[in-house]
Amino acid sequence: MAGYGDPVTIQVRRARTADVRAIKELVDSHAGPGLMLAKAAVTLYEDVQEFVVAEQAGRILGAGALHVLWEDLAEVRTMAVADDVRGAGIGSRLLEALLDRARELGVRRVVCLTFATGFFAAHGFRPAEDVHIEVGLFRELVQSTDEGVAEFLDLDRVRPNTLGNTRMLLTLDAA
Repeated sequence: MAGYGDPVTIQVRRARTADVRAIKELVDSHAGPGLMLAKAAVTLYEDVQEFVVAEQAGRILGAGALHVLWEDLAEVRTMAVADDVRGAGIGSRLLEALLDRARELGVRRVVCLTFATGFFAAHGFRPAEDVHIEVGLFRELVQSTDEGVAEFLDLDRVRPNTLGNTRMLLTLDAA
């Protein structure tokens, strides 16, 4: 019988509301040590359509979200993999599914705020102090009530980057 983390038996799929409790447990397990920000369950339910999960034998092993910021810009958010299956390629499969979704949506640039710079660099992301945003686009984005957008824009109204993570950017090839 295949063990957890066996890539042959892992299914990557869109998340469902029934997955939110398991996603929250993953997020909480990473938020405790300060690797990611905690998320309220209500926020995860509101955003469930942005998530993909890796599932095996009914267990959610990992999750991640793609949040569209604008016409050509999206953010990979809330990526977490269970500690006991890290290194089994689950994060890579989740990220590839999110990037495929970005391409389907017509997004050209994908950003993330992360400690896992080596992981994202292996997938083509590069550190980006400044992501070029035109003045008109900035004026539109600044109207968003989403705290993640405010953090991406580095607005004064959000907390400073207390986690010390790195902003990274990937420009997708044309489909």
